[in-house]
This record gives sequence, structure tokens and C-alpha cells, in this order.
Amino acid sequence: MSSRLPLVLGAVAVVGVLSATALAARSGEPVRQDLVITTSAPVYAAAPAAPGSVQAAPRGDGVVTVDPGWASRMAGKAGIPLPAMRAYAVAALRLSSSQPDCALGWSTLAGLGYVESLHGTIGGRSLLDDGHSSTPILGPALDGQGDFAAIPASPTSAQWHGDVTWDHAVGPLQFIPSTWSTWQSDGDGDGVADPNDLDDAAYAAGRYLCASGASLDTGAGWVAAVFSYNHSEDYVRQVYDAASAYATRTS
Repeated sequence: MSSRLPLVLGAVAVVGVLSATALAARSGEPVRQDLVITTSAPVYAAAPAAPGSVQAAPRGDGVVTVDPGWASRMAGKAGIPLPAMRAYAVAALRLSSSQPDCALGWSTLAGLGYVESLHGTIGGRSLLDDGHSSTPILGPALDGQGDFAAIPASPTSAQWHGDVTWDHAVGPLQFIPSTWSTWQSDGDGDGVADPNDLDDAAYAAGRYLCASGASLDTGAGWVAAVFSYNHSEDYVRQVYDAASAYATRTS
């Protein structure tokens, strides 16, 4: 657990959640409507500015980039690795343009990234400038043992984790290969959609959250979107605590 993180984040059992995400397997379970979170400082308050502002500039391929100075300041305030800060901000900016009604803020993606893998640094890893962890992050085998779902590997999914028998959740945002095949995204415009690249995974996760149809600038909408990502009330609260802490620290 990083000492750079605020106390509210230090209470999250990250390794346990890494396994719980694999268990959930995005099974399509109906969204709970009775899980209510209230706050005086919404987690979406720290969303980056809209594309075209001083904080963002579009590239020729349609991918936006954030101002390096802004990203560095926000990363320092939040205690987030700079490559992760860029990934979350760029994903939120792209979606603010393509799906403005979703109202996704970078702090929500940062909450996911913290709970799933400490922004790609879990287990003493470091997050490289290209968005990859220093060593790949794989969840446990989804072999039906204990609390895990049984999801057999396929030749396509095995390319991501190397297990020809059982699937594993992959990368800093712990995508199950079948889910990645639906939401795979090229977040950094390098021509490759890779769940091990946080740039790609953050944009894919943002698209997944926005697909819930809910507006994330309301408590109910935010809960519905995050619950759709992982059907666990504990998970929603852990992401909420992390995202709120990041929004507060950077406000």
C-alpha cells in the first residue's frame, strides 16, 4: 500500500478486490436501485476541462492530449503515477466530447484504477510511461474453484494471459478477455488495443461506464454505472471512497 495515498484509500483491501472483480465477470446482473451514496463533494467535481481548452489539445488522429503541466500538478496532488493521470484524463476528455451526457470525470476512472491494481503498481510494480506495468498483472485462474466463476480459455483469450485452460482477468483494470473483446479500445492512438496498457484500458472502462446510459453527475447515475462494471456493493463504495479522495485532493 503506497504511503502517498490518503488515509481513506489506505483502508481498501486491494488484493481482495482484485479477486472479487474476476469473480463478478460482468455477468449482466441487474443494477441495484437501492444502493444510495450521498456526499457534499461529488466525485465528478474534479473532471478535466472540455477538449479545446488550455488543458487539452486534439491530435491529428482524433485522440486528445492533456497539458503536461496540468497532468503533472494533478498527479502530484492526487498521489497518482503521472502516466495513470494522463490515461484517466484523456479517456474522460474523449468521452466528454463523444458522450457528453455521460458526465464521466477522470476521478471516477482513477477510483477504478486504484481499487483494481493501485494504478498498475500492485505487488511492487511500477507504471511505465507507455501505460504498461513493469510486469503484467493477471488475476487468478477463473477455474470455478472457491468463489471464482468457471470461464474456460479460448485461443483468443489465451493470448492475453498464457493459460490455455482457464481465463484470467488482465491488466491494470482487470478486464476479463470476453469483456475486452467487446470493449477493446485504443486509448492512445498507437493502433493497438491492449488491456495491459492503462491508456487503452481506461478508455475502454470509460466507454463501459457510459454504456450504462446513466448520467454520472448524479448519485444514482454514478452508482448505477459503477455497479454495472462490477456487481458488488462493497466494490462501489470502495471506488467511491477512492474517487472522492482524488477529487478532494485536486480541487
